[in-house]
Amino acid sequence: MSTAVSPAGLGGTPASDGCIMALDAGTTSVRAILFDEFGRRIAVAQRPLTMKYPHPGWVEQDPVEILSAQVACMIEVQFKSGIHSNRINAIGITNQRETVIVWDRQTGQPIYDAVVWQCRRTAPLVERVVAEGHGDLIRERTGLVPDAYFSATKIAWILDNVEGARDMAEAGQLMCGTVDTWLVYNLTRGKVHATDFTNASRTMLFDIHKLDWDDELCEIFGVPRSMLPEARPSSGDFGEVSADIMTHHPRILGVAGDQQASLFGHCCFKPGSVKNTYGTGCFMLMNLGGDAVTSKNGLVTTVGIAEGGAIDYALEGSVFQAGSVIQWLRDGLGLIDSAEETASLASSVPDTDGCYVVPAFTGLGAPWWRSDARGVIAGITRGTDKARLVRAACESMAYQTYDILKAMEADSGHALTSLEVDGGAANNPFIMQFQADLLGIDVVRGQTSESTALGAAFLAGLASGFWADRDELTSLFEDETRFSPEMAEERCEELLAGWHEAVRRTLA
Repeated sequence: MSTAVSPAGLGGTPASDGCIMALDAGTTSVRAILFDEFGRRIAVAQRPLTMKYPHPGWVEQDPVEILSAQVACMIEVQFKSGIHSNRINAIGITNQRETVIVWDRQTGQPIYDAVVWQCRRTAPLVERVVAEGHGDLIRERTGLVPDAYFSATKIAWILDNVEGARDMAEAGQLMCGTVDTWLVYNLTRGKVHATDFTNASRTMLFDIHKLDWDDELCEIFGVPRSMLPEARPSSGDFGEVSADIMTHHPRILGVAGDQQASLFGHCCFKPGSVKNTYGTGCFMLMNLGGDAVTSKNGLVTTVGIAEGGAIDYALEGSVFQAGSVIQWLRDGLGLIDSAEETASLASSVPDTDGCYVVPAFTGLGAPWWRSDARGVIAGITRGTDKARLVRAACESMAYQTYDILKAMEADSGHALTSLEVDGGAANNPFIMQFQADLLGIDVVRGQTSESTALGAAFLAGLASGFWADRDELTSLFEDETRFSPEMAEERCEELLAGWHEAVRRTLA
């Protein structure tokens, strides 16, 4: 393939006859995107997903809706583009991580709704496992901080709360997996029950050093190993799509969890390179190379890239509430009609006048890991108006990102000189400028906002030979917008002191 530099993400007709399809199965929507040889988006189809909140702190979705919406997007994007399955070189899948589905091995039907990564119902089970003395073992083998965020306790909850499920699981009659596994299983009509190393590393059941499921962890969490999918490298063969879905049944050749796909899509191939995605939550990953550094500052160690016969580990920090804070301003408080309003509103006032929003709606993630924390609006005065509250909510994303980045620098020994960003809120110039000011480094937003889907496409394209190597991928990129720090260091320190005081109140 050509390695000529061409802007990514600008749309238009493909530069060659073939293309790659990426399936982006996110938390609030699913998409199918076609990319040409220059990494340009040719066409996209999208469907929203329904979120269910049956009890406070519980979050669920319908697995059948996820599947049907994804298949609908696969069909629609072909008709929108005029590019059909005979011209699709390969398919890559990226997905919301940690969300789990359990289904009947014989019928293929889910026995319960998907338990979403945001769900906190299993926090008591995590506390019990830690109280039993398993915390160090979990950290050592999985790289994760024991938390309800990850998949293991979600699977256990389904087995223990759906009538007959535990007996069926012990008898080998049930299968489980994250959303990628559910899609692969159904798109191949049950021929492939597999996941990739990045998704497996988010379950609390996977030994990231041996790259295999851990029998002792399965026993601790009560998850029969027979339920679990085969774990494979992210770039490789996951079977062919059934002909009744796509006539020419292209092969699925790439699978990665959304944040690891974004790391790959940003071409963060060198140790010390970092990306941050501002989505429903904020997710920052630093490539560690082959060294699985154990965090001493509340981060998790995970499989970052599993391509080309080698493993690059990553440090990750997760902010549970980021873009969802903007949704709260719109849907919960009615302060805005659209997310696009927030940049102008936040910029209309010089500061928040000491107001801080700590959006611990479902607890605090890294580096705090306090599932019992709840949100706080601190520093309210009579002068706190709509614009200042909106600004404080926007600033909360940057403050939380600052805390994670400083923890990463301490753990890794790498001092960052720039931060690669993507996600919906990365399009907000106020948030990006404030982020650069707090960090004191450049914040770089690439030409495409599709780095997650593009990463899945890259993984599939490398496996199929659509792209030759990582050097070719890197050649496709040019920076779009660079935000450089402007705020005085003394002012930054003053603002950060106020933020950390507000966080202390949240923890109390």
